[in-house]
Amino acid sequence: MVPDVPPEVPVTPRDAATVMLLRDGGDGLEVFLQRRVRGMAFAGGMTVFPGGGVDPRDSDTSVAWSGPSPDWWAQRFAVSDGLARALVCAAVRETFEESGVLLAGASGDSVVADTSAYGDARRALVARELSFAQFLSAEGLVLRADLLRPWTNWVTPVEEPRRYDTRFFVAVLPRGQRADGWTTEASDAVWQTPVAALQDWQQGRRMLMPPTWVTLTELAEYPGVSDVLDAPRAVEKIVPKLVRDGDAIRVIVP
Repeated sequence: MVPDVPPEVPVTPRDAATVMLLRDGGDGLEVFLQRRVRGMAFAGGMTVFPGGGVDPRDSDTSVAWSGPSPDWWAQRFAVSDGLARALVCAAVRETFEESGVLLAGASGDSVVADTSAYGDARRALVARELSFAQFLSAEGLVLRADLLRPWTNWVTPVEEPRRYDTRFFVAVLPRGQRADGWTTEASDAVWQTPVAALQDWQQGRRMLMPPTWVTLTELAEYPGVSDVLDAPRAVEKIVPKLVRDGDAIRVIVP
């Protein structure tokens, strides 16, 4: 999807959020991955973490909130308080839409154990018939920002016609919940250790974009969930560069 001639003025990237859902498995740390449907305008056929673009309604200040304030997130991602709020809401909303995992509870110190009762609301969120704030309010739920950790920030190369400024988060699969593959955007979903996912990529069984394989490589350094959550982490903004080498295109990650 890279044009032969890059645009004279780079496309302004759209703000987005991605969440690496983690759990402890028999072989160590596992992460939830989905293969995007081939033919999609962005990252078709690629294996990715749940996530997507920020909805303007994600900045709704009426959302009941528990955990680090928008100001805390704003400092971590070097953005305004308003955008920080929207990014956290987008992270929780997109995770629920794409995997059925909901980082919210009836109070600031609880989390729902079964999200199956919210199936209709999930479909309405996907269809943009319902805002995330409306959903949480109707169900009496509190967003658990404390269940997320900031990880990194990737921006699509300036040479591409469709660009995203994506903030990456990590979160642990809540007890009692399950991540599913129910989404029209994914052809399959799987829990894998980062090492196994990278091996699938290296052996041609899956395709990964640079942000995904770099992040999986980082996660592979940790033996379990608690190690990831306790790891000191400063968010870094990364903008890869595309370089043509004959008919091929190489991605250079700074």
